[in-house]
Amino acid sequence: MHYADYKTILSAKNGMNVYRGCTHGCIYCDSRSDCYQINHDFEDVEVKRDAVAILAAQLKRRRSPCMVSTGAMSDPYLPLERELEVTRGCLEQIDKHGFGVSILTKSDLILRDLDLIAAINAKTKCVVQTTLTTHDEELCGIVEPLAPGTRRRFEVLMAMREARVPAAVWLCPTLPFINDTPENLKGILDYCFEAGVVGIMNFGFGLTLRNGDREYFYDRLDDFFPGLRPLYERTFGQGYECLSPNAAKLEEIFQDRCRRHGVLSRPEEVFAYLGAFENKRRTPSLFQVPRPPSPGS
Repeated sequence: MHYADYKTILSAKNGMNVYRGCTHGCIYCDSRSDCYQINHDFEDVEVKRDAVAILAAQLKRRRSPCMVSTGAMSDPYLPLERELEVTRGCLEQIDKHGFGVSILTKSDLILRDLDLIAAINAKTKCVVQTTLTTHDEELCGIVEPLAPGTRRRFEVLMAMREARVPAAVWLCPTLPFINDTPENLKGILDYCFEAGVVGIMNFGFGLTLRNGDREYFYDRLDDFFPGLRPLYERTFGQGYECLSPNAAKLEEIFQDRCRRHGVLSRPEEVFAYLGAFENKRRTPSLFQVPRPPSPGS
């Protein structure tokens, strides 16, 4: 890891990334794409110096509280967060200034901060999100080798349910010819419904590949899925969007099951929920979704 100086932490749309780069090793990671201009070794994570103090100053200048989002580019709970506690410090500032937050992570380290997450959610709204790509733990160990496995992420979701903290899942990417089966989808959805998630984010069943990301992904295909790279190249060429041949069937299953379980499934619906600030000491939001009872209640 290394430090770098920044003037701001919050983006114009209130996105927050305190780290740049990642050590989870996911073979499909879009953040490796050249367009994001991470001009250092991706695993040599860049830490934004004085991130907590900069965030505090920015929050003070905001005219009114809103939802802050984190995790879109780099996981806020990388292993180095265990010692650095930059994300925890930022959550303390978000709590102090009365803002809400949505957190996207693959790490169970988030459970360390459940006290803060519950405190924020009691006053405004905190939504915990995780990515689930495969129900197969062995496959998970190949495509997301240094992140906690799918089962462990499900346990994080169950912990949020127990704490009555709303949760959502990113059901992406789907890797054509690897995890694009109805059996895999149904296994993931069973986890989601058992955990009582509010919404599931999916942009069509496939993945996106850009310069930088594509080369890394294809090298990993050569390592772990011999013969698949030529199939990808014939099927998708240099295309950005690589939809599974099973996309239509998977979408039908996905929408039908989400509808039957009352779970938000359209990206615009999930984004609207994630972005809707709530002041629970005043009036409830139109997007407030009743939480299911905790297990055993």
